[in-house]
Amino acid sequence: MPDATAPTPLPAAVPSRLKIFLRRLLSFVILWTVVLASLFSGNPFLSDSVFLLIMVLLAAFGLAEFYGLAEKRNLACFKGWGIFGGLLLMVGTFLNLTGKLGTSGTPSRVNDFETSFLILFVLGLCLRQFVSRSNTTGILAVSTTLFGLMYVPWLLNFIQKINFFPRVDGHYYLLYFILITKCSDTGAYAVGSLIGRHKMIPRISPAKTWEGFAGAILLSTLASLLFAQFLGDKMTGMNWKHAIILGVLLSIGAVIGDLIESLFKREAGVKDSGRFFPGIGGILDLLDSLLFNAPIMYLYLRHVLSRG
Repeated sequence: MPDATAPTPLPAAVPSRLKIFLRRLLSFVILWTVVLASLFSGNPFLSDSVFLLIMVLLAAFGLAEFYGLAEKRNLACFKGWGIFGGLLLMVGTFLNLTGKLGTSGTPSRVNDFETSFLILFVLGLCLRQFVSRSNTTGILAVSTTLFGLMYVPWLLNFIQKINFFPRVDGHYYLLYFILITKCSDTGAYAVGSLIGRHKMIPRISPAKTWEGFAGAILLSTLASLLFAQFLGDKMTGMNWKHAIILGVLLSIGAVIGDLIESLFKREAGVKDSGRFFPGIGGILDLLDSLLFNAPIMYLYLRHVLSRG
């Protein structure tokens, strides 16, 4: 019989919001410092190899976490096919962007590749459903698997497109994009913690406040202006007007990306997207603000900054 006098074990201490934020910030900084250090190393082979490796790992683990969230909601999906397809999409885009397939690497050429790949991927999912033992979850399985591919690797691919954008030094735009996005997260947390009183969408993210949202915009815009002031000569088309516009756009995109991932986690009934980083969360917890900002940065670079 168990000893009735034995002390009851205390529950594990839950890290505070500040500790979690600082741990995620440190992990984010370490991850992207490795990427950016390789990109600016001056060694093309090292630069491309490390960049591709990091992108592939982020896509694989991020997709695994997303499909894990779907499974917690009992949503059917083809997890293995989705992860395999996501890796092919990442590698295929990289090979097109770098001209390894004998292609020009132009935006239109890469977009044609991605469109063709997505069409074939959907057809492949339908063929996969043909051999399934059940016809009751076909639409759901195909839709969930495809959405995972679009949400993680397809959005991550815009980071590749920024880095390898033709006719400009994409490394500086990538550095700028990452810095401004993370300033949004930092501004939102700092101001929200200090003076946040009015909740944004408490049913999705109880900690998000309108004051924090304002802090995200202010810090991102200030950082954008400072970056443009000191490194604007490295960035084609950048000036103080574009710095303000991008500072606002990227800060809003970062908050929306964070809220979207919070929506997925709340529906799945979990606090973190995964346990890849103990005490911090998963890959998606580190990528959420980047995923929707990457296409914003890319489209602004392609259609505004580099148009001239």
